[in-house]
Amino acid sequence: MEAGEPSRTAMMAATARGLHRLEEARPWLFDDFLGLVLVGPAWRDIRTELTAALSEPILRIVSTMSATRARYSEERLSVGGFDQYVLLGAGLDSFAWRRPDALAGGLRVFEVDHPASQAWKLARVEELGLPSSDRHLFVPVDFEVETLDLALDRAGFDWSGRTFFSWLGVQPYLTVEATEATLRSLAKSHPGSEIVLSYLIAPPLMEDIGRTFHERWVDIAAKVGEPVQTALTPEEAEALVRRCGLDVAEHPTRDDVEARFFAGRSDDLVPITFEQFLVAAVPG
Repeated sequence: MEAGEPSRTAMMAATARGLHRLEEARPWLFDDFLGLVLVGPAWRDIRTELTAALSEPILRIVSTMSATRARYSEERLSVGGFDQYVLLGAGLDSFAWRRPDALAGGLRVFEVDHPASQAWKLARVEELGLPSSDRHLFVPVDFEVETLDLALDRAGFDWSGRTFFSWLGVQPYLTVEATEATLRSLAKSHPGSEIVLSYLIAPPLMEDIGRTFHERWVDIAAKVGEPVQTALTPEEAEALVRRCGLDVAEHPTRDDVEARFFAGRSDDLVPITFEQFLVAAVPG
């Protein structure tokens, strides 16, 4: 990521969520009607860039993955009775504007991101005239000079509140050591708090299309300055969570995801084995 610029992979993720709504038939897996709006006119160039690097069929897979990831996380949030919602590496997430009812119901939303990405997003939000709320807080964090704990404290985060942390599409770009440091910080949250994270499956466990996507995505991420650093087996992911003092609350397989979100569809959309979701809980 260059100084003063938003995360390119965050722009790509928002574009992918928006393309799912734009290019797939109903019922959509997830309706991010603000995804392309937040990206702005550049979404067309990003789509062209991704198509050239990945191919049309793989771009469709990326859009499906991005939509499924968001739906899984927000459905988990909606049934948990949480007081706070923290998006780690929020990117161009649009929850606070799509779900004003959640904020009106008492949920506090904290968006945590790199200062450059967050500044770009806030300028875009102002340009679009999207509403603000005192229950929707932005937390810029430069991890070279500040820890996550201190940044959340500065923003008024309540460590005694039951919290849902969303950490999607970020872990593959971190080392295992950096992932552990974050999880150990979150493990200090109120018992019953949860962290949903997505991690990259070790390539030998992917099917052919997943490995092809992986090879091409690694090259894209490196070129935009956000190299992929970590892939895990499911066993390694669970061990990592547990040694940080957390319990594994849910760890759906690819087949579980297909049964939950894709059953009964009349089109050919299916999940692939590329990334996996894991919900970790603070024991209590």
